[in-house]
Amino acid sequence: MGQILDKVQGKEWKERQIRKITDKAFDRVKNDSAGRANLTFEELYIAVLLVFNDLNKRLPGPHFDPPTKEQVKSLMQESDINLDGELDREEFAKFIRRITKDTFITVSQGLIITLAVAPTVALLTKRTTENVPGVGKVVQKIPNSLYASLVTLVIVAFQQGAERA
Repeated sequence: MGQILDKVQGKEWKERQIRKITDKAFDRVKNDSAGRANLTFEELYIAVLLVFNDLNKRLPGPHFDPPTKEQVKSLMQESDINLDGELDREEFAKFIRRITKDTFITVSQGLIITLAVAPTVALLTKRTTENVPGVGKVVQKIPNSLYASLVTLVIVAFQQGAERA
């Protein structure tokens, strides 16, 4: 039940998830380097690739390409608050939030469109198929809420299948 409430809370839940991903990537890259507390440019780029790999595995929707090395270098300079040429854990977390902002907006818009449009399409198709001989009587017996849910699930499954192809 707590997990459902976390997801309903929205922004706080999203921030915690982003922080988990950034901490995991930061720690993974830092474990491979020799004892320094900050990320150099090369380590930062590896960490960015790890984050985008993780996001592409976990988020529904299209595959998101990571930024180019030039983009990372430019954003690194903007995110390096203490101007030491490296990013610490907090600078890295802000950096990742900044480069993934559009990713989460794209995923959210896609989900909203799917979840808002699919039930409407389902009810329109139900009304249309009610007059089809043989199928109409079966469709009439299915409650609107169940029919809308089934059609929504089919649309989401179709979208995921199309994205993987």
